[in-house]
Amino acid sequence: MNPNRLFCASCVALIVTAMSFALRGGAASAWAGEFHLSNEQIGWINGTAFWGFTLAMIVGGPLCDLLGLGAIMRIAFVGHLVGVLLTIFAWDYWSLYAGTLIFGIANGSVEAACNPLITTLFPGDKTTKLNAFHVWFPGGIVIGGLLAYLLGHLGLGWKIQFACMLIPLAAYGMMFMREKFPKTERVEQGISTGTMFAACLNPLFILMVACMLLTAATELAPNQWIPNILTNAGVSGMLVLVWITGIQAVGRMFAGVFVHRIAPEGMLLASAAISAIGLYALSISTGAMLFAAATVFAVGVCFFWPTMLGYVSERFPKTGALGLAIMGGAGMLSVSIVLPVMGRIYDAGIAARLTPGEKATAVIEAAAGLQTLGRVAALPCLLLVVFCLVFFLQKRSETQATKK
Repeated sequence: MNPNRLFCASCVALIVTAMSFALRGGAASAWAGEFHLSNEQIGWINGTAFWGFTLAMIVGGPLCDLLGLGAIMRIAFVGHLVGVLLTIFAWDYWSLYAGTLIFGIANGSVEAACNPLITTLFPGDKTTKLNAFHVWFPGGIVIGGLLAYLLGHLGLGWKIQFACMLIPLAAYGMMFMREKFPKTERVEQGISTGTMFAACLNPLFILMVACMLLTAATELAPNQWIPNILTNAGVSGMLVLVWITGIQAVGRMFAGVFVHRIAPEGMLLASAAISAIGLYALSISTGAMLFAAATVFAVGVCFFWPTMLGYVSERFPKTGALGLAIMGGAGMLSVSIVLPVMGRIYDAGIAARLTPGEKATAVIEAAAGLQTLGRVAALPCLLLVVFCLVFFLQKRSETQATKK
């Protein structure tokens, strides 16, 4: 067993997962025209990837202990291959829906297996290593976004762009093929299944699951709509998405510096505040200021996902692979719900700006889309209140422990 090779293969698998997020966002307008779909229907298709992700994580999390991490990664590989091919050869709404669902299940299988794999390989530095692993989620979006932008300018459509995912897919399949996978941390430590389920009933763990619903929706739902919305606003939405995710990738590379200086609770509190400001700024910006607002938003959401996972894994280690699966699954489930809701708000905003008989223009669509992004700012505002409470309770608990 080679821990570094397993870690690198996990990163490549996450790149495949992430590329799909960028490519789907870029293909939204083409799908709408080619298959005669509304924004709400596009939201349902893209949302399928997220609840398929959730399904795989909730089912696959406990199976990591039973079947082994290697078996879950084989399921991921097959799902990615079938999902890509079905999407490329889609002929209507339902075939697109099915291809996205299968790909989403594969994405969830990657997350279900790789998170516990990394915490098992690096038990003494979980949060830092999870941040290093999750560099390649925004990193993969950057790769996918640049591919979509460059190939689009060369006149190569979304099908060719999706086919590019077959290259890293083959790479991670070959990297994992000859490696022996370790048993999960929970199995290695002899923690029983009953103890694992009991640990997941801890009230603070449940609260963090609820927070994951909001952190994931804050980060991922706007990113799925930004390529479509901002392109109508007069800038390249895909390049803005690449900019946002590039900042996230760089930030996560240096997460260790922040993790060792700022408590996870403090990082989450700051992330919620900055995310809210960034989303509101996006809703009222135009032209070059959209990049400035996007920068603020990117800094805000940079550490959300890996810090939530690291916090739970370190504070509730007995939850094991199931705890990580519940967290990731809850996050993706919330995005699957929020995406069509955003699509509905987007459609309603366009309709409200039209006079009878008038057709939607880019200006009208941009105004409605930016307003939709502003509505999402309510989620990090709610998180700000909850994380303040968690931060206060944590400090009080530490003070009481010191006195004793």
